[in-house]
Order: sequence, then structure tokens, then C-alpha cells
Amino acid sequence: MRFVVTCSLVPCIYAYAINRGGLPSDSGPSPSPTSEYTPPTPHFLLEQTQPRASASLGPLELDPYPDKPQLSFNENGSFKLTIFSDVHFGENPWDSWGPEQDIKTNALMETLLKLETPDYVVINGDLITGENTFRENSTSLIDSIVRPLNAAKVPFSSTSGNHDSDINITRTEEIAREIAISPWSYTRFSPPGVGGVGGPGNYWVPVYGGVADHTPALILWFFDSRGGRFTDGSHMPDWVDSSVAEWIQLETERMNAVWGPPEQRSALAFVHIPPHDIQAVQEKLNSSINPGLNADTLGQGSTQASGDPASIGRDNEFWRSLNTNVKNLHAVISGHDHGNEWCAREPTYEVIFCFNKHSGYGGYSGPTWGRGVRTIIFHSTAPLEGLETYIMMEDGTSHARVILDEYYK
Repeated sequence: MRFVVTCSLVPCIYAYAINRGGLPSDSGPSPSPTSEYTPPTPHFLLEQTQPRASASLGPLELDPYPDKPQLSFNENGSFKLTIFSDVHFGENPWDSWGPEQDIKTNALMETLLKLETPDYVVINGDLITGENTFRENSTSLIDSIVRPLNAAKVPFSSTSGNHDSDINITRTEEIAREIAISPWSYTRFSPPGVGGVGGPGNYWVPVYGGVADHTPALILWFFDSRGGRFTDGSHMPDWVDSSVAEWIQLETERMNAVWGPPEQRSALAFVHIPPHDIQAVQEKLNSSINPGLNADTLGQGSTQASGDPASIGRDNEFWRSLNTNVKNLHAVISGHDHGNEWCAREPTYEVIFCFNKHSGYGGYSGPTWGRGVRTIIFHSTAPLEGLETYIMMEDGTSHARVILDEYYK
């Protein structure tokens, strides 16, 4: 991972979030940008070798992070992502069991960060078990979640899951807290009007082929599938809002106009709740081609827009737009269903879908499931070259290693 440094101060990051349209309106109060927890001063691994180009240079008109380090592939052409999912901090805070699970999850994160040494980390939803948290300390749980990432000095992004919204916590508060306390966070808010009610976390992150490049080789997309409850106790829709579909189209049109043809770059997408079309994929899995745990049968509540049978199909606009407008989409990655960790090709749009690995000691689990992460490795910036992916367990063993390419089924 190579970086170009322009700004690393926490106040700068929080101000950036405000300047990008402010904190989204929410039924809960916004957290203070200050915190008793002081993140470590960033010490980047490499000296600045190229000045960050001015925003007047055309391509950087689309740079959403003008005051943050430019992410890029390594000099050998590789880029490694490690994905934590469903860490579920904050369960049972009224007794000793709950905090003990958070300590175990922090230890798991520290172990796997040292083992995998990723260039980038994704926390793919359900950071907090919102229905269990107390109002007075709910957002401070974010401090504990990002502490291992700050200590490892690794850039990261997060998505929100259905448990991240409840009476005592909101997604907006979680995102604002994360931005405020971690200079390594690339999470940001949706533009105004995008995401629907309760869906503030739709954004993308560019990754460049080299530190001097002005056009990215890879776009990481992050979507908010909502779910959970509003602060008044009413249920939130459990699908990516239709407003995101138009936003994807407009953003990709802007990218094409500024950066050139979409065939020149690739993409990877993250969303906590799997799209509904993935439910039918499970029925045709082949354990040789689609290795990995397959212990959660997908049904009501397992995929988007399935909590209420009357809502089925409400995620179709998002799913269609993503697969129609984002070219060279290597895979879509989801969590939510803790007992699944397989990859398979979805037949309607021929896109590869993968489950994460349940990472947290919070959240439901099975006696033999274990905990770990999914790691994805790009071995080249070439848009059509396949990706290597596998499940890495807490004990250092790995399994379900496959290559996601045009031949993968």
C-alpha cells in the first residue's frame, strides 16, 4: 500500500464530513466530534514521493477525499482486503458476559490484522447490537471497534447493518463517531437525497494503480441496506433504497466522463444484507465449486426486502442499477447470515456473490462455525484478472480458497 499524505488531523476529517453536506438528519442527536479517546498520530509507512495533484486537474474533480491519503495498489501490483463482519459489539451490557465478548472480538481483530497484514479493511455491517445498547454509551462502542484498526494504522471503511439502528443508536451517530475518532476511516455519508429514510451510508472509495496516477484502477462501492428500528421503535425498511439506483447511474456517468471508459477499471461492492435474488442461488450450490460453510438457510429476513412478504422485490431497482451501470464488477460481498461463507454466481446478471465470515463473538453462532474473516487479493490492476479469496480463521487456518474470474460458477 502506498500513500500520499496531505492531511491527517481528526478535526480536518470531521470538518470534511460536515463540508460534504453535513450530518444527515436523524431522529437521534448527532454525537460530538470530540472524544476522550485519542487515536494514535498516523505514521505512514512510506514517505511522500509524489505531491497530491491539484483539484483543478480534471480527474481529481471526482476525488471525494482531497484531504486524505490517496489509496493505491502496491508496487508489485497487488492489493489485499480483509473483511470483518457482524462484530456485534455491545451485547448484554448489563452483565459481565457482554463486555467479555467485545474483548474477545478485539483480540480476534488484533490477531487477524497481524496475520493478514491487509492494505485495506472493510467492516461489513452490524458493528453494534443496537437493541441491547444503553443510550448513554452506545456510540462510544465505535471507539472500541476501531481501536485495533487505529493501532494497526490500516485504512478502512464500514457499512451499516440492520442491528446498527435501534431505539438507542442510529447509523448517523455511528458513522459520525467513526469519522471523528479515526484518521484511517474512509467511511462517509451519502449525498443529500440518496439512501432513503434511515440509509445514510452509500458511497464509493477510489483505489489508484500507483501513487502518481490521476485515475483509479478500482472502485470500492458501499451500500446501506438499512433494516432494524428507528429511535421511535418503528421498523425500518430492509433494502437499499431506490434513490440509490439513480445515484449509481449518475455517479458512473460522471466517472466515465472524467476518467474515461469504464472498461479501464474494475469494482467491488459491499452491502450488509444480501440482495433478495441471492436466495435462489443457495438452492444450486455445489460444495466443490462453492466451498465454505452453508449452515443458514436463506428465507424470510435473510435477504433484502424479505422481512415483510409484501416488500419482496423492493431492492430490484438497486440490484438492476448496480449490475447494469458498474462495469467489471468482480463481486458483491455481504454479511448478515452468520452461518454462510460461500461464493456463487448469480444467474440473472452473472455477477459473483460472496458471504463474509462471521467475525464477532457477539451475534448468533453455531458450535462448530468458528470466527474469522474473508480476505480478497487483487494480484494485478488489470480490470479483468481474477481475484483470490479465502476464509481465514482466528486460529490461523484457512479454507474455501477460490479464484473469482470469468470461469467461476
